[in-house]
Amino acid sequence: MLFSIALLIVVFVVALRAAPRESQEDAHIHGAGQIGVLAALALFGVDYFTSYYYATGEMMSALHPHGLQQYGYIAVIVIAIFNAVFGFLYMYSLGVFNEGGGSYTASMRYLSPGLSLVVAVVLIQDYIFTIVVSSLSGVDQLLSLTNSYNTVWLIRFGLGALMAGVTWWLTIRGRGESSRVVFTMLGVFVMMTFLMAIGLFIAKGNGVSPEPFTESTDAPSLWEAAYYMLSASMKGLVALTGLEAMSNGIQFVKNEDFGLVKWGKKHMPKWNGLWNYYSGKSGIGRMVQTSFLFYGAITTSLLAYFAVHFNVFDGTLGRTLVGNLAFIGFSQMPGGGGIILYWAYQILAVALLSAASMTAFQDLQATEWRDVAIGELPEFIVYRNQQGTFTRSVTIGFIVTVLIQFLVKGNTSAAVPFYGVGVFMPIMVMGFAIRKHILAHYTGTKRKWGAFGAGTAGVLSAMVFVGQIVGKWTEGGWVVLVSFGLLVLGSNALLISPIGFREPKQIHRIVRDKARVRGAMASIVEWQSLRMQEYRYSVLVAIAHFFELFGVHRPIRFEPEPAPAGDYDHALHVDHPEAPSLLDQYLDHPEPKLGGVPKETVSGEEDL
Repeated sequence: MLFSIALLIVVFVVALRAAPRESQEDAHIHGAGQIGVLAALALFGVDYFTSYYYATGEMMSALHPHGLQQYGYIAVIVIAIFNAVFGFLYMYSLGVFNEGGGSYTASMRYLSPGLSLVVAVVLIQDYIFTIVVSSLSGVDQLLSLTNSYNTVWLIRFGLGALMAGVTWWLTIRGRGESSRVVFTMLGVFVMMTFLMAIGLFIAKGNGVSPEPFTESTDAPSLWEAAYYMLSASMKGLVALTGLEAMSNGIQFVKNEDFGLVKWGKKHMPKWNGLWNYYSGKSGIGRMVQTSFLFYGAITTSLLAYFAVHFNVFDGTLGRTLVGNLAFIGFSQMPGGGGIILYWAYQILAVALLSAASMTAFQDLQATEWRDVAIGELPEFIVYRNQQGTFTRSVTIGFIVTVLIQFLVKGNTSAAVPFYGVGVFMPIMVMGFAIRKHILAHYTGTKRKWGAFGAGTAGVLSAMVFVGQIVGKWTEGGWVVLVSFGLLVLGSNALLISPIGFREPKQIHRIVRDKARVRGAMASIVEWQSLRMQEYRYSVLVAIAHFFELFGVHRPIRFEPEPAPAGDYDHALHVDHPEAPSLLDQYLDHPEPKLGGVPKETVSGEEDL
């Protein structure tokens, strides 16, 4: 018992001392609260890392009721391949779109504004369901402590709403403090998972008996087995949001080399190609995404292997799959203190899965203020406090999360189909956008193989996008297809409504004054907003022409032609970063008078 307590204390102290601390000078760079590699690893990786707690359980739930659990390795291989392909795609994209925006910016630049609008809406859905799934999975782990996995739904809903509320409160306090807390928990998680794995190998060596198989089912046909394998593979891929999260949130990362790169450039110059690849804020993002490449396959392999060996899955003995394995593994610890480690591990799981919502909350902020600028959301949503947090975006996201938790009755599996489908549409768009970038900027062998690789990633993600719907058809996949169509139609309807109109002065106010964004990211969003207004006008003209076919003539006199967006590189000022905003020509510049330029009132909303 004392050994287990001492071990917990040591693990916690080591993780706490390794956690990042935000310095005062980094707290408010352009009001953003910029973070370094360790903080980025925590905030943008926690969603992916905590998929450990539910991805394997979801995967095996598609197999073991049909007696196919021994073939789980096939799904693991599929997960490993797709993780690697999509991971390398996004690592490359950070060099192209290193000012943030992810597939949202990529599709606007290389594909079409209409597709970019769809991506913007799907990403919001994706981030909301990330919060829903993470918090409800935390409830699953909590209930495993009392073997109450199958309790009534009202308790599940209440606990899920409480966990989402704690995450909301932590998020609005700022990124620096949040990253330190999350990194400490991740450090404890890694060390305790290593101990659990040791315990599981010891349990196998000691001949711990597996649980009896209680599921009764007829042997599936070949086609049924293929369908179940498809479902298992798709369920195991639900955590790939980490790729888009890092790409979207790169704007919040420091533009400097982290410690390992500085050391490498100084002491190992012959590897300068590697150090340059991981240099700057793109390098920090790539380091975070590198950690994703093999994580999913390694953890899924470990958990699936021991789940099959001990015949424990979600719901067995009233626990989750991970809860059952943790109970077996920690019970092998010396001194009889395994129960303390088990309780600590499950409570940590609850905290981490709640914290995983921070990734989504961070990306909701990075996405929603841009959606306001382009005309997809009303302007009142944009408000940024002194800590650099878009509090209204976070609060609205929390409210919608609680509503969805109520609608799915606190059931994690009921929310997973909506969560997983939205992941792969942005990845597909990124693949095809990067393909067009490579075709436009490279020649020869690089152009040929680069375009092939990016195109392959786009096709694979399209296959998974469809596979997510087909593989989860009986679990709500058809509802996801309907909701996706309604989102596309609804987003276009909002854009062409009066809410969607944006003129240059309003865009400038939203981006520069209310969101308080400067530099290249501000220029990108200003350009995107003008492009979206061009798209809005073209849709209105197309609608008018359509009604003209039936003799209804609607003049567009109330919709002035939008200001031209121009070229992306020109708007970004790649060659002249000191150049003013492309909207500067539309702003009012008062003439200097005697005594100097008159004082200006504060634009936008004052900080509270």
